[in-house]
Amino acid sequence: QVQLVESGGGLVQPGGSLRLSCTASGIIFRNYDMHWYRQAPGKQRELVAAILSGGMTTYTDAVKGRFSISRDNARNTAYLQMNSLKPEDTALYYCNARSRSYFSESWGPGTQVTVSS
Repeated sequence: QVQLVESGGGLVQPGGSLRLSCTASGIIFRNYDMHWYRQAPGKQRELVAAILSGGMTTYTDAVKGRFSISRDNARNTAYLQMNSLKPEDTALYYCNARSRSYFSESWGPGTQVTVSS
């Protein structure tokens, strides 16, 4: 059935970079909008970035200019390139796939990103 699997999280120093990957199965990937959310302890879950099925991208102001979302439909994978990482980027990052046409939504289990010196 539907499964999203994130990878690429880890511990990095401030100013460092990570690339998160989200590989999907059980969906027609190209028809889904892909999103990266994050949630830090004690805080609300927030949308970090989104890439729609048509290729349009959006970012939360906090990451604009530092993060880049992309997708490879041939690999059923969405990516989040994170550069110039800051301690406040520390959070559990979740991949989300959503289709308005199919009225369907799926979530990955999350991958931890910790930015600390």
